[in-house]
Amino acid sequence: MRLTHFRRLMEDEFGAVRAGSISRDHVFSALDGRTAAQALEGGAEPRDVWRAVCAEFEVPADRR
Repeated sequence: MRLTHFRRLMEDEFGAVRAGSISRDHVFSALDGRTAAQALEGGAEPRDVWRAVCAEFEVPADRR
């Protein structure tokens, strides 16, 4: 998954403003206590970050 696809999925699921807030502000235990933005900047695969977001926010399986 490309970073642009990750961002599009985030915006489609949460809306542009909330997606940005979640990426910057929400700390995920599945990402070793980092935010999504920190994990991506640290080299995490966008697919793994998306999976962590989906699990944390209980995104339905058909939208994962």
